[in-house]
Amino acid sequence: MAPVVTGVSPNQGAPGGNTDVTITGSGFTGATLVRFGPTPTNFVLVSDTQITARTPAGTGTVMVTVTAPTGTSTQNVFFTYTTVAAPVLTTLSPATGPTSGGTVVTLSGMNLAGVTSVKFGVNSATVLSNTASQVVVIAPAGSPSSVAVTVTTVGGTSNALVYTYVAGAVPVISGLSPSSGPVPGGNLVTVTGSNLSGAISVKFGNNPATVLSNTATQIVVSAPAGPPSVTTVTVTTAGGTSNPLPYFYVAAPTVNDLSAHLGPATGGNTIAVFGSNLTLATAVSFGGNPATAVLVVSDSQLTATAPPGAGTVVVTVTTPGGTSTAATGNPYYTYLAAPVLTGLIPSHGPDLGGDAIVLGGSNLTYTDAVTFGGVPASFAAVSDTQVVATSPAGAPGTVNVVAHTPAGNSNALPYVYDPS
Repeated sequence: MAPVVTGVSPNQGAPGGNTDVTITGSGFTGATLVRFGPTPTNFVLVSDTQITARTPAGTGTVMVTVTAPTGTSTQNVFFTYTTVAAPVLTTLSPATGPTSGGTVVTLSGMNLAGVTSVKFGVNSATVLSNTASQVVVIAPAGSPSSVAVTVTTVGGTSNALVYTYVAGAVPVISGLSPSSGPVPGGNLVTVTGSNLSGAISVKFGNNPATVLSNTATQIVVSAPAGPPSVTTVTVTTAGGTSNPLPYFYVAAPTVNDLSAHLGPATGGNTIAVFGSNLTLATAVSFGGNPATAVLVVSDSQLTATAPPGAGTVVVTVTTPGGTSTAATGNPYYTYLAAPVLTGLIPSHGPDLGGDAIVLGGSNLTYTDAVTFGGVPASFAAVSDTQVVATSPAGAPGTVNVVAHTPAGNSNALPYVYDPS
């Protein structure tokens, strides 16, 4: 049976010829002739199903045929001669890498679309992406030396740029500080270890970090963004790629509510904070003032001792994932001045109780209890300066009247129970 040709790749090239192509099909064993149109060309029989050849000069679109002792192929597989600008390389980044290969190298230039091969010396690189102005490849392994890097398209082969293989010690990383950070990235991370000089890249998973400084034992980077998860950090130098260390991306905390939204200006009271992503809390702030005695109860709750303050402030929680904002829930806390009583009208009444007593003073708006000698009285806060209470029954004599708010107890004023 005559040879069968099913494909030619690439299927176009320069009119001057010299395009390297691969012909696929079957029945190629013993092939004696490969022709592009009427013109024969040199070829190498790779297997019964593959031949490599270099195109002769030509024009237009021609049929590719293979001839063997069994006959000549007749399938309509064509090659088109077309004028395509030759590729031009302008930059290579990075220009060095380890002899083990594996370095991601970006080649920039012009007329790079439709790359058929990228060579580092005589070795082919793996193409990851390709546009008209850029080719990204994985460098193959090589010996310690400088080699020519070229790009081949249907327009021909580019000028050469130099890439240097360097034999060096493989980097080793021993620590990350911090080992966790926010999802948006941007935080500074210090990578410590050995053989870190000349870092080509520092990666968080597959995402490259921005290298800010680099010595043999330390690299400082700006972390890239990443989803809430654990990833691995690696360092690549000319000596190779380091061992990985884990890095945790932490979602930002939120504060939805507080167990109390009012408290004394002097602070010192314990407040429960409710929200999400609170487990790794490193600080709690009341309007910028740090709280003390922070205790994480769960991922959704912690407690803290309020610092002194004034006015209404936002309570925030800071974790490696960032600092909460006032965007959700009710994280507001209001500092109150202690209540003050200045007068009782009247200041005495029957021991049977039941009289309406006007308590005058200041900071009384949030009054939550009034007592006559320790006995609770019913009351209503009229304003910040006035509370009306109903005196409870009491033994004849003098007792202390005290008002209470979230800021604490007021001073005491005497009230006299008259015998009935």
